[in-house]
Amino acid sequence: MTAGLVLASGSSVRARLLADAGVLFEVVVPHVDEDAIKAAEMRLSHEALALRLAGEKASAVSKHLPDRMVIGADQLLVVGKRRFDKPRTIDEAGEYLRAFSGRKHLLVTGAVAMRAGRIVWSSVEQVVLAVRFLSDSFISGYLEAEGERVLSSVGGYRIEGPGAQLFERVEGDYFSVMGLPLLALLAFLREEGILPS
Repeated sequence: MTAGLVLASGSSVRARLLADAGVLFEVVVPHVDEDAIKAAEMRLSHEALALRLAGEKASAVSKHLPDRMVIGADQLLVVGKRRFDKPRTIDEAGEYLRAFSGRKHLLVTGAVAMRAGRIVWSSVEQVVLAVRFLSDSFISGYLEAEGERVLSSVGGYRIEGPGAQLFERVEGDYFSVMGLPLLALLAFLREEGILPS
């Protein structure tokens, strides 16, 4: 359906979302120091920072493939004023889950499309997720069942898997929780003639 589309992401979930939607694309993993960007841009709003990170990923790939449409995406998870990243260890994932227990958190997903180093489309979605009260025994069992998979997602959960059991309610776009504002992206690709309308 589409030639020349590139996903600038190492996320298997984002790749699966596009593939399941029938989009043909190539994956090129960008090399971006996200921690350095976050440290330098601490004052940016959550939305602006998610878009900045998505743009840096797309730019890192677009400069090598200027004639291709490159998609970059990133997510931020926020509880109160604290931003959470992917946990570095399983113990840290447990700390995250205890911090989320019985509370709502905000997941901000930003995505950009870039051609020849210029952003030609962007989208940012906010989703509010209400986490049920999580007992220590549930958290232990969840971490044991998921193992190192908890290290691959911001916040330490995969809502498309056993992580669904963490939640009472999700307010917003499911695809954005998984890492990509898919419907908005598909609409853009149709407008560009990359996908059939």
